[in-house]
Amino acid sequence: MIDDVAANLVPLPVLLPLLGAALSLAVRRSPLLQRVTSTVALTGLVVVAAILVVVTDRQGPQVLWVGAWKEPLGISLVADRLSALMLLVSGVVILVVLIFSIAQGQEDDETDTPMTIFHPTYLVLAAGVSNAFLAGDLFNLFVGFEILLYASYVLLTLGGAEQRIHAGTTYVVVSLISSSIFLIGIAATYAATGTVNLAQLAIRLGGVEPGVLLVLQLCLLTAFAIKAAVFPLSAWLPDSYPTAPAPVTAVFAGLLTKVGVYAMIRVQTLLFPESPLHGLLMWAALLTMVIGILGAVSQSGLKRILSFTLVSHIGYMVFGIALGTAHGMAGAIFYVVHHITIQTALFLIAGLVERLGGTTSLDRLAGLAVASPVLSILFFVAAMNLSGIPPLSGFLAKIGLFHAGIEFGTPLSWALVAGGIVTSLLTLYALAKVWSQAFWRPIAETPAPAEVAAALASGSVGVPADVDPATARTTVLTETPSTSRAMPPLMLAATATMTAVGLVITLAAGPLFAYTQRAAADLKQRTPYITSVLPPEVRR
Repeated sequence: MIDDVAANLVPLPVLLPLLGAALSLAVRRSPLLQRVTSTVALTGLVVVAAILVVVTDRQGPQVLWVGAWKEPLGISLVADRLSALMLLVSGVVILVVLIFSIAQGQEDDETDTPMTIFHPTYLVLAAGVSNAFLAGDLFNLFVGFEILLYASYVLLTLGGAEQRIHAGTTYVVVSLISSSIFLIGIAATYAATGTVNLAQLAIRLGGVEPGVLLVLQLCLLTAFAIKAAVFPLSAWLPDSYPTAPAPVTAVFAGLLTKVGVYAMIRVQTLLFPESPLHGLLMWAALLTMVIGILGAVSQSGLKRILSFTLVSHIGYMVFGIALGTAHGMAGAIFYVVHHITIQTALFLIAGLVERLGGTTSLDRLAGLAVASPVLSILFFVAAMNLSGIPPLSGFLAKIGLFHAGIEFGTPLSWALVAGGIVTSLLTLYALAKVWSQAFWRPIAETPAPAEVAAALASGSVGVPADVDPATARTTVLTETPSTSRAMPPLMLAATATMTAVGLVITLAAGPLFAYTQRAAADLKQRTPYITSVLPPEVRR
């Protein structure tokens, strides 16, 4: 009876946001009811996910077959240790970002983020993410991706600004390409095995000819690598994410690429356990880390710096996947949890920086530590965590991966360890540049923007004869009307909460890493997943 109750909880992370989206549309004329509906739906998602984490850890995977189809022809929703943990972390992130967006919507005129549209679309996005984590077959995984991608198209272009439409076009084209490749992979997999159920594929793919198996694996991994922004398939991300509203950028950065990483973990462990592509994935991980962080170092805008660090740190997760060992998988899962929270916190901080300073360009930011000491502390903590400074969770996650790489013992795995250390140091350098220029540099030392300098040089901006040109430059900067706005306490509280979650992960690193080790052991064994999904008569 208890098992049946637990299994019946499995579809709720999908159903609750979808129901909330429908209700949010129904009450679209009442912003208050929309806010309440969205908050209640996502709070319910977090509660259910927390229950599933406990249940799957104690009782094993929970499975619910949707519809009256005979197994394994129907749609299966599966919650195991990995998917339950991903549901919990993503639910917390989505809820906190919702609170941030509600505070922003109350303060602003909603021109930047039309909240009537935002709430139902945001809830559909949450449902798509949950469906992807729970999908027990490749086609339902594809459906989950499409739900979240279509919702993300709307969120990315909210407000209809030209820059957002341009970025949204790039995002749409790249997403359609990856979805097309994924769909081709599904069709080819079905043609080779006669099923798309993940548990049944884990059995049947063992009898597929090696050349065909390699083509299937390459097709699926390519689709997921585009979605996860793995180099060289990552060029689209830095141009797409920074243009969106702050809460949208935060949830995109924290979650969407991690759904692709989750899919890579699932197919690599369940479908292709004896993969011949470990070397290729190791090279992809190394290049993603190094080239991504070099891109971050060369940028002068906070959002673009964070976008490139997002790409770079995907490399750490691919590092653990590429190793294919239990320790490597455990390190990758721990790193995913850490990175979701910290990257989201940093993009929320970037939104507050833009609100306070009117820009995210480091050339025009200064004195933020004086203007908002709390914001400066939040940035410092999150930046140190992402950089891997001891004893924060970023350091612990990297140590787990480095230990797995050293244990693997090949020259390429040692190169990955070295690349990971270099990437960590360059991450610290890039974020220290933000810290020194945006937060600690005096306003008087801020260089004038090019257009102001040109105006001063041409004399089109009047400067009294007794005023020094350097003083005039500073006066123009400080007295020109700014788009900066005061920070509402609720926005600051949501950002502080997301930063604090990273510290909680640090304090709970022991139990969490033990949990990820158990999840990785299940992934490597495959048996718990297969036996929970398939009845004995179809395990053939």
